[in-house]
Amino acid sequence: MSQVDAVAASAPAAALIRRRPGGARVFARRSPLGAIGAFLMLVVILAGLAAPVVATHDPTRTDATQTFTPPGPRHWLGTDHLGRDIYSRLVHGARVSLAVGIACALLGGLGGGAVGLVSGLAGRRVDTVVQPLLDIMQGFPLLVLALVMTAALGPSLGTVIVAISVPFIPRVARVVRAVALGVRETTYVEAARAIGAGGARVALRHVLPNTVAPLVVMTTAQLGSAILVEASLSFLGLGIPEPYPSWGRMLSVSATEFAQRAPWLVIFPGLAISLVVFASNLFGDGLRDYLDPRLRI
Repeated sequence: MSQVDAVAASAPAAALIRRRPGGARVFARRSPLGAIGAFLMLVVILAGLAAPVVATHDPTRTDATQTFTPPGPRHWLGTDHLGRDIYSRLVHGARVSLAVGIACALLGGLGGGAVGLVSGLAGRRVDTVVQPLLDIMQGFPLLVLALVMTAALGPSLGTVIVAISVPFIPRVARVVRAVALGVRETTYVEAARAIGAGGARVALRHVLPNTVAPLVVMTTAQLGSAILVEASLSFLGLGIPEPYPSWGRMLSVSATEFAQRAPWLVIFPGLAISLVVFASNLFGDGLRDYLDPRLRI
């Protein structure tokens, strides 16, 4: 199964790792790159949660006397065109980016999982209605569909989460549907139906547990993609509105006007986005290999 553009250390993923003998140490031994990705994601999450403590300045406070200050002892990563501290805005921006990424990954994963489970088990009539709708949704590029929804609903945190979550649904639904179609033909599912188990019991007791592993991997892999799309929307002025610091918003003005004069305005937010997307991709790949029974030693 190919990765869907890059999840974060989600609770379901951590729970699955802890259930296996050896836990995190076995995961680190089998997938060292995945463990590195999980560690990087954990560092970013902790930095975002502790932003009021680890930040050195108010991220929204302007200071006309400190504009375009290069990195130094007072401002570790420099200041922007309004004299705001880049480091403080980065750690506070991590809260926004991670909140959007995790919320979008969870909503897209749960929504897509439910749609895929229903499509795979409800019968041909339902499947013939659901699949064309998923084809239409998947026919639009992710960023384009998110742009249209954000422009129609207006820029806000809730709008951005919904706009990014909806395009993820068909991707997850297809994977869950494929798993459900295979599991429903197995002997134990037929035996459960033969002894009188209803459709809901078969779906929740016998089919759903088999979709957890691919669903967790897909959800994990979507975190980086969600953060990247949020940064793109903020860069275009349709993401998180001011004065809330966002990594994409930090790039939107700096990259077009001040990149040559103050390159640190572009370098540090760009590195933050790249680091999180790279780490979530590593963790998603490692988690996929760890949960794949064909790759177990």
